[in-house]
Amino acid sequence: MMKRALVSAVILGWLCTGGAARAMAQADSKSAAPAATAKDIRAQFLGDLKEVEEKMVGLAQTMPQEKFTWRPQEGVRSVSEVFLHLAGGNFGFPNFWGVKPPEGIQTRGFDKSTTDKAKVIELMKQSYDHLRKAVEGISDADLDKSIKFFGQPATLREVLFDIATHSHEHLGQAIAYARMNGVVPPWTAERQAKQAAAQKK
Repeated sequence: MMKRALVSAVILGWLCTGGAARAMAQADSKSAAPAATAKDIRAQFLGDLKEVEEKMVGLAQTMPQEKFTWRPQEGVRSVSEVFLHLAGGNFGFPNFWGVKPPEGIQTRGFDKSTTDKAKVIELMKQSYDHLRKAVEGISDADLDKSIKFFGQPATLREVLFDIATHSHEHLGQAIAYARMNGVVPPWTAERQAKQAAAQKK
């Protein structure tokens, strides 16, 4: 029962992030839209990355420290492990195109490296800075360069799509975790506060 509830909440979280709407809009416009340039792809990815970062960091800041070790059931990532798994990916993904993680960052076992809220948030912010700079350093020509991605051939363009998918997958999971603990995502709380203020006028 818990598992079904979690899956439903994750799907709801993804819908709330606008991921589904963007995906459908892109599918509908594929035939009409001109081919995206390398600059367009980088800009779109970095814009999406900024949105996910703001939401993930906002969720981490809103979750109480005592909930960072909470997990829906044994064998499933805890709150801190979800945040650090995504941060570890941000540090690790650029390694596929030759950008090493910062000195002192070990991506293996990274998700279990700490449960301290302040440290988790600090590492998340550092990971987004690292990924952002690594993507900004990709040349136009290199976006179509073939590399090995988890043992499979892929262009850097395709890898960026995979990274974006990974980000939204775990954003949805983090939203589900927050909701299951009675925590309202900050962007939802802000919208509700504005609506309440407007109704009072």
